[in-house]
Amino acid sequence: MIRPNQKAGAENLLFNCAGLSSGDHLLVLREDPDYAYYDSEIADVIVECARQNGVRASVQTIPFDPMEARLPQSVVAEMKAADRTLFLSRTGDQLRFNPEITNIRPIMSYALDVEMLGSGFGSADYAGFVALKNAVNTALADATHIHVTCPLGTDFCGPGAAFPTASAADVSVTRFPMSVFAPVPSAGFSGVVIQDGFLVGTGSKFYEPYGCDLQEPLAVAFEDNRLTGFSGHPMDVHCAQMHYEKVGQMFDLDPMTMHSWHAGIHPGCAYPTPAHENYERWSGSAFGNPRLMHFHTCGNYAPGEICLNVLDPTIRVDGVAVWEHGVFRPELIEGGSDILEAYPSIRAVFDAPAQQVGQGPNGRLSAG
Repeated sequence: MIRPNQKAGAENLLFNCAGLSSGDHLLVLREDPDYAYYDSEIADVIVECARQNGVRASVQTIPFDPMEARLPQSVVAEMKAADRTLFLSRTGDQLRFNPEITNIRPIMSYALDVEMLGSGFGSADYAGFVALKNAVNTALADATHIHVTCPLGTDFCGPGAAFPTASAADVSVTRFPMSVFAPVPSAGFSGVVIQDGFLVGTGSKFYEPYGCDLQEPLAVAFEDNRLTGFSGHPMDVHCAQMHYEKVGQMFDLDPMTMHSWHAGIHPGCAYPTPAHENYERWSGSAFGNPRLMHFHTCGNYAPGEICLNVLDPTIRVDGVAVWEHGVFRPELIEGGSDILEAYPSIRAVFDAPAQQVGQGPNGRLSAG
């Protein structure tokens, strides 16, 4: 039996996001549940809900390559033949910036289990969050000055967001739930990001070690597209330098790059266990909560290979704190209040935002 909250999340995915109708074909591509990244139930719930609504659904378990997204041509052909394809696999995340799959329009699920699917994260109206994302993109692009701080000392600023296209079409897959705005290019920005707890990968490639633990908050200075230095505990500085150098050599790229940044827009996104217990799972799902801000570094492309993460950012757009200490206030951007009024399910998650985003016992992002 599908629980009512799980059905609400699955129907939000199938109809508000995927746009499916009775008679359509959904292809679900999942990774082996033994990896313990996605739970084994979420595919069953989505497929059963699809069938109850007359949608034909088929499921395939596909291989997962930690270093490179590989899809057999037979699977690509099936994706093209289906009305929509849903990835319950990190392969979909690895493909999210690949323009070759844009016309296939696959969906990548950042709801990793039935709890996330059945929460406000999965059930709050998808179309409303797309509208909210677009409103944020417009506000950032129209701004003349953006200033970002955090309680630990992050402090950087720059001009309005110079998105690469007018529409800020930032990925080649449809993301479900919609939980971030388009990555803001770092060109024109400068200052310092304070990274607490750890450095971690971006979901592009799953190398070892995926996380680099830090003893104390690490200051990461940058200017435009360059990281200009680390400061903090001497051991942390040494570990960060070695980690960036190692990852750069591993993938033959310039490690000291800062490509772009974004913050979460979905207060329903929760991660109830400490990030350090599973860095891969945390970095692939928690970033959608407004309490987290996420930076793409180590590679002059999104998402890069090492991400920085800041807890409880304040983001001032032309002097207005649209994010304040990790609280996103959509009513402060044009059209935001209208979206909250039009979508009660979105208003509900803003009225009761998730607070758990992977903090450790000390209430901060920590390595243990």
